[in-house]
Amino acid sequence: MSKIEFNGDAVLVTGASTGIGRATAKLLAERGAKVFLVARRTEVLEEAVGEIRAAGGTAAYHAADIADAPAIGAAIDAAEAAFGPLYGVFANAGTGGGFAPIGAYSDETFASVLSTNLMSPFWTLRRVMPGMIERGRGAIVLTGSLASEQGMANNAAYVASKHGVLGLARAAAIEGAAHNVRANCVIPGFIETPMMAGIDTDTRARLSSLVPQQRMGTAEEVAEVAAFLLSDAASYVTGQSWSVDGGMLGTQAV
Repeated sequence: MSKIEFNGDAVLVTGASTGIGRATAKLLAERGAKVFLVARRTEVLEEAVGEIRAAGGTAAYHAADIADAPAIGAAIDAAEAAFGPLYGVFANAGTGGGFAPIGAYSDETFASVLSTNLMSPFWTLRRVMPGMIERGRGAIVLTGSLASEQGMANNAAYVASKHGVLGLARAAAIEGAAHNVRANCVIPGFIETPMMAGIDTDTRARLSSLVPQQRMGTAEEVAEVAAFLLSDAASYVTGQSWSVDGGMLGTQAV
């Protein structure tokens, strides 16, 4: 049997109602995982879970604000009650925050972005890693950003949070390595998601022109990498920053 199959393993996906999270949840279910979806909006989660079940997959959901530590704990409790111990976690939920120069960036916005983008995956890992280590098996993928590797003007909170996400993945990787618990960070580039849906044609063309492949990526392309990193096919891959960006970080277009 292919190592890309999950054979009934329980996998938690946050930010799972749309975009990369939803595409990954769908793909994991297609490959045999029991997928537990977490996001804020109940109606969209119901739709996503219904789609997975209609295709023959196993899925359940819990609506929660992942920027709230007790809410994350409750969601993980619900996942374990539904499907048993978690083998995999895709901590994908995030926010872009606000745009302002550092001198005008508010404490409230900075704290809100860090709570969603960095504290949330930390709270998730703090809850799930002890069990994974005790069982001697687990896979974690955090969603970073191009801003995990590069600076960006007028968005200090987002850049700081996504640099932190990569550091968190690497810290978890070294803690889990001797116990067969892996942690990696997927780095999406410009991806066609609901967050991108509102941009105008000129901006879309400009962003696409920055990509060596001359196009935006799809949520499904990121999902393939996330699913690989969560699978036993990636059994010797941990502590890595894995870009899905059409070549933006790894090359320089001339």
